[in-house]
Parts: sequence; C-alpha cells; structure tokens
Amino acid sequence: MPEPRDAREWAVALFRRSVLKQRKLAEVTSLLGPTEGHRCLDLGSDNGVVSLLLRQGGGNWASGDLTDDAVASIRSLVETDVHLVQGDRLPFPDATFDRVAVVDMLEHVPDDEAFAAELGRVTKPGGRLVVNTPHLKKTALRRLRYALGQTDEKHGHLRPGYTLGRLHALFGSAFEMGPHRTYSRFFSEAVDTAINAALERMGKQSSAKGMVVTQADLSRHRRTFRLWSLVYPMVWAVTRLDALVPASGYMLVAAAERR
Repeated sequence: MPEPRDAREWAVALFRRSVLKQRKLAEVTSLLGPTEGHRCLDLGSDNGVVSLLLRQGGGNWASGDLTDDAVASIRSLVETDVHLVQGDRLPFPDATFDRVAVVDMLEHVPDDEAFAAELGRVTKPGGRLVVNTPHLKKTALRRLRYALGQTDEKHGHLRPGYTLGRLHALFGSAFEMGPHRTYSRFFSEAVDTAINAALERMGKQSSAKGMVVTQADLSRHRRTFRLWSLVYPMVWAVTRLDALVPASGYMLVAAAERR
C-alpha cells in the first residue's frame, strides 16, 4: 500500500481495499441519482469516506452522524457542514434537502419511527431518499457471526436489520417507495466476518457505530495493512462468487420519493 500522506489519502486507500464499502457506495449512488445542483445530506457514513466520495459527485452536501468520534472523523475529511445527530432529531429546517442518503444508520437510532418522520420533515417534496441497512434474514453464517461475538449489540445495532416490508411501514406515509435490491451475498459476508474477526484480534474495539477503522489504526498496524493490500486481489476474486448464490443479500438498499 502506498504511504498515505493525509487524512483523505488514507481514507481512500482503505476504501479501495474494501469490497463491501465499494459496493455499498455504488448501490447508494445508483439509486440516489444525479446530485449536481442539489442540496444533499448523508447520514452515518462510517469514517467519513462515503461523505467525501459523495461530495465529489457534485452538489451542496451536509453530513451527520450519531457520535462525537464519527463526526470528528467525517470532519477531518470534508471539513465543513458536519453535524452531530442527537437522539432522533435532525438539526435542519423543514424541506431542506433534495437528496438524502442514510448509510448504515437506521439500525443505530433509538427510535426508528421518529427518525423516519424526521427524514420526511427535512426532505423537500419530490426529493429522493436512499436507505442502506442490514437485510433481516436468519442464516447459518449470521449465527456463526454471533457465535464469534460479532453481535448486533457489539456493533451498536439496536435492531438486527430490516425487511422491505418494514421499510414500507416506516416510510410509506411520507414517501412513495421506489426501486430496491439486496447485495453482499454469502461470500462477501464471509469475507466481512473474517475481516472483523481479524480486527478484533488486533485489538480494535467496536463502537456505537460498529467497527470503524481510522487513520490511527492504519498507522498502528501499518505492516498488517500492507499485507492486506497484497492479498486483496484474492479476496476480491472470492467475493465475485456471490454471483453463483441464488439467495438474497445481507444488505438492503431502497429508494423513495417524498410525497
């Protein structure tokens, strides 16, 4: 791995070695549509790299997250218009945003119904909402994750995930539900399980926003991340086997339009 020189470089370097994060961004942006010329909001963008890359697509963006550490990490990458979300209340006026992306945050908020109402409040009529969240399904692999200690509680999930029906129930009164799909099938999920297990062995602690890898982690375990760069092409190849799996994926992404 080339030696990152600043916060943005290390964040992008890690992103380019995460199949799941790259797929996540691709799914969100494909449903979000063009952002140039629009007022946009992203919520829950991990270490901030999703915020950074979304802003590079154009538009006037605000970002928000649930913890001080997450907000600080996002701010280190995008600098401006980054907000702490306290409880279920969003710190924005009514009908502010044309585009809203909720990326792995819905399962973390204390009251998802109140949060859904807030998303309806801050989205302009005709505005587009995209929600990315774990897909609620019971499988042997998910049971294995729990057995390894990778529980919902440990990753800050107040709910294990959502079905499309539950998203309809949450957002259907304010939004017209649109395209949706699942992704990250067995092989990608197995890789993610192994990565999280390895991070825990390295001493990485989970937080209220899950396992968030930071620049400090990269500096502390530089040799490990260099090794990961060498094996990443093989990992990428393993995740391509998802195409052979007929079952639905472990992640759910859905779009909706504000009524």
